[in-house]
Amino acid sequence: MAFEPRIVGFLCNWCSYAGADLAGVSRFQYPPNIRTIRVMCSGRIDPVIIIEALIQGADGVLVGGCHPGDCHYVTGNLQADCKIGLTKRILELAGLDSRRVRLEWVSASEGQRFAELIKDFTGVLQTLGPSNAGEIRDGLVAVRNALSDFRLRALVGNELKVVDEGNVYGDKLLKEKFLDIVYDATKEEFERSMILLLSKNNNMSVKDLSKKMNVPTNRVLGHIVVLRQKNLISMGHPEGFTPTYKTIEIGGEH
Repeated sequence: MAFEPRIVGFLCNWCSYAGADLAGVSRFQYPPNIRTIRVMCSGRIDPVIIIEALIQGADGVLVGGCHPGDCHYVTGNLQADCKIGLTKRILELAGLDSRRVRLEWVSASEGQRFAELIKDFTGVLQTLGPSNAGEIRDGLVAVRNALSDFRLRALVGNELKVVDEGNVYGDKLLKEKFLDIVYDATKEEFERSMILLLSKNNNMSVKDLSKKMNVPTNRVLGHIVVLRQKNLISMGHPEGFTPTYKTIEIGGEH
C-alpha cells in the first residue's frame, strides 16, 4: 500500500484558500492528504508554527499566498518569502529535508493550479517517505527555539525596510546578503539551543558537544561563553582537567 503523507496547509484567505475553494466547487480532483487552515495572510505564518506542525507529525507543510504584487496587505507575501526561505535553510541543519516545507502562490482563480500543486507535493512527499521528525526531535526543538529568538524576529520584520530603504546608517543590502546575515544569526541560535538540549540531563564537555553537533570546538566554546553570560549554563565538576557544562533549569523546555 502506498504511503499517504499528512500535509498541513496554511492558506491565505484572499487568494490561496479561495483557489482551494474553487478547486472543490469545480470538482478538480486532487489527493485528500491536505488539511487546510485558513489565515488572513501568508505573512502572518510564524515559522514556529510550521516547526510545531512537523514535530506533531505532519509529513509536509504547505504555505499558500497571493502572487507577488497582489497581496491584500501589500508586502505580506514578501515577508512570507523571507521567513519560509529561512525556515527551509535552517531545517537542513536539524536533518530534515527542506522539500517538506513549501511556499506557493495561488490566486483565487487558480483552482486547477491548486489541484495540480497538491498532486505534485503529495508525490514529492511519497518519494521522500514518512517524516523522520521523531528521530530528530531535539534538532527540531532547537530550530523552533532559534526561530523564536527576538533578535531574529526583529531582523526578519525589518527585511524590506533594510533592503529597500537602508539601515540606520543609510546603507542598503542586497536581499541575498541580508538573508545570509539572518541565516548566520539563526544558525548561532540553533547551535546554542542544541547545546542547552544536549546538556540538559548530562554534564557535557566542549569536546563531547563538538562531536555530537559536528561543530568545531572553538565555535562551541564561543557559544558556551555567551550562554554562561546569560546564566543559561553552568560549569559542572571537571572530569580530570576537562570542565563540563550543564543547562540551568529555568522552567519550560529548551
